[in-house]
Amino acid sequence: MRELAPQVVGVLTRRTGDFDTAEDAVQEALVDAAAQWPVEGVPGNPRGWLIQVAFRRMTEQVRNEQARRRREELVAARKAPEEWAAPGADDAYASDEDDTLSMLFLCCHPALTPASAIALTLRSVGGLTTAQIAKAFLVPEATMAQRISRAKGRIKASGVPFGMPAPDERARRLNSVLHVLYLTFNEGYTSSTGPDLHDVELSREAIRLTRMLRVLLPDEPEVAGLLALMLLTDARRSARTGPHGTPIPLADQDRTKWDSQAITEGVDLITATLAKGAVGPYQLQAAIAALHDEAATPDQTDWPQILALYGLLEHMSDNPMVSLNRAVAAAMAHGPTTGLDMLKTLDADGRLTGHHRFHTARAHLREMSGDIPGAIEDYRLAATRTTNIPERDYLTSRAAHLATTPQPDHPTNPQPE
Repeated sequence: MRELAPQVVGVLTRRTGDFDTAEDAVQEALVDAAAQWPVEGVPGNPRGWLIQVAFRRMTEQVRNEQARRRREELVAARKAPEEWAAPGADDAYASDEDDTLSMLFLCCHPALTPASAIALTLRSVGGLTTAQIAKAFLVPEATMAQRISRAKGRIKASGVPFGMPAPDERARRLNSVLHVLYLTFNEGYTSSTGPDLHDVELSREAIRLTRMLRVLLPDEPEVAGLLALMLLTDARRSARTGPHGTPIPLADQDRTKWDSQAITEGVDLITATLAKGAVGPYQLQAAIAALHDEAATPDQTDWPQILALYGLLEHMSDNPMVSLNRAVAAAMAHGPTTGLDMLKTLDADGRLTGHHRFHTARAHLREMSGDIPGAIEDYRLAATRTTNIPERDYLTSRAAHLATTPQPDHPTNPQPE
């Protein structure tokens, strides 16, 4: 159903030009299918069945609302009557075009904020309910419903017709699509707020949608790079938390719990993609993740190569988070003093001022260098500035541990993930 839903929404949107009503009608058709198919069996052509039922729902809405009736009359005046006939439930739709990709591009419209684009993508392409999305982002269902409704309104007001953008526009819009999928995965892998470190359903849905995008655009190297990055990162998920959900740093994780199948798939995918040239930021991040995953022990991690890759990534994107990760990699490759000097420059930049990840990274490097009071201060600052409860608990406990434990002359410290 999740695979068919965006296709059916796309068919009806392309046919009627009314994305909002089409999306609502398809949701109602899915409810009908969930009730009928387990009892009566899945129809021979489930896609055609959903198109027919959803189209009927749209027709009912048009007839029941005055505004919809006016729109129907205006559109009908421009189309022959036979064009409005719904296909038979057992007939394939006249076009075998898969509209999933068009739906992804539509939901990632440049007029939308990243938060609205993520919500709309999960609702219209991912098939998650408004309640599920609201729960993932810890907002009331009514608030999320309004956010999605406003997003649809902005798309409608833009006047952009449904369909694949022109090649130049598609290339520009593809970056937005990938960014939305990337943000969705990140929110699932490490929740920005709430009582859990991660939301498995969100990260899995991001992987599923990226797999789908990979099938539809097999020659786009950054799509392959993003999928590889997700697989290689998500492979560590089962080892990231302890029994009570507390985060476990990368160096302390039980690597036997990592998903070897996902690692193999991700490594093979990024290896094949990098060989084609035209390297982009998602491919570089995937290559970094592969180096982490291929290290049998923390000591075997190829930090010099990771540092070099972060250097390339920093040249591609003026992103302070990349600079932060590069500083950590430099510390692991050349010692904490090198990393701390780089963090001074980043701190002066001001873009990460007050961000908990900056203070977390500096706390790790200060601990590595033997500056225990400074590390305790940064751990405590980071704890006050994260809204994720497990992260806060870990940072607080780390500060308390350092404050109460005698330190060796040459302290070692878990590597930050």
